[in-house]
Amino acid sequence: MTDHGLFDIHCHLIPGVDDGAQDLEETRKLLRMEYEQGVRNIIATPHYRDQMFDTPIRTVRSQFALVEKCVQEFNQELAKEDRMRIYLGCEFHANMQMSRMLDEGRVSTMADSGYVLVEFSGNAEYSYIEDRLRSLIIVGYRPIIAHVERCDNLWGDLELIRDLAQMGAYIRVNADSILGKSGFYTKRFCRKLMKGDLLHFVGSDCHDSRYRICRTGEAYRKVASKMGQEYADKIFIENPSAIVKNGENRRKFVKYT
Repeated sequence: MTDHGLFDIHCHLIPGVDDGAQDLEETRKLLRMEYEQGVRNIIATPHYRDQMFDTPIRTVRSQFALVEKCVQEFNQELAKEDRMRIYLGCEFHANMQMSRMLDEGRVSTMADSGYVLVEFSGNAEYSYIEDRLRSLIIVGYRPIIAHVERCDNLWGDLELIRDLAQMGAYIRVNADSILGKSGFYTKRFCRKLMKGDLLHFVGSDCHDSRYRICRTGEAYRKVASKMGQEYADKIFIENPSAIVKNGENRRKFVKYT
């Protein structure tokens, strides 16, 4: 592992905004769990889905500020070089107004970057998936498909997934899926994605400290043992680092131009 620590780019630890952490005490437990798994960089991704998880962005940002304070308090206990960093993102359920909502700032990108974590219903048709991703790409966003292993119409079809990647989409799976917590066939599918060089990111998708927990470090070690540490570093550290770097560059552009 590099000195920068692992990234978790998909988790639900902002309290009271979706079906993840419900209070700050649970948030603190999740932060501690992330740290113990070797995670030092977190992109918190609360759900946004019309009429289900549609917490206003102002409320999300206000709750995220509380999480930032928790991280600051947690970091006071740690050595300076081993501190955690946290950024705001969103797990954005696909709809027909995605680009407009992002442009208007009603939904967050990943760490202020051009990357967008996009969730699809399990039964979404391939044509719809392709259309929604293309609609983001043509206006400059970089969509990441959240837990592709849950998309029934992409399941096992590496050529369709390759087509989406060549179009400009990125592929992400859950740590639990790599570890076999979601079943043998899902684990095997993730392995095929890795062997086909079609996996770009991994996230915990943790929601709580008891059932849907963070296993990012365990997944990292599993990938390193099967695919080599260089590959594991790429999808757990280097690729996520590019998201944060892109966000930093975008903030500089907005500030000075």
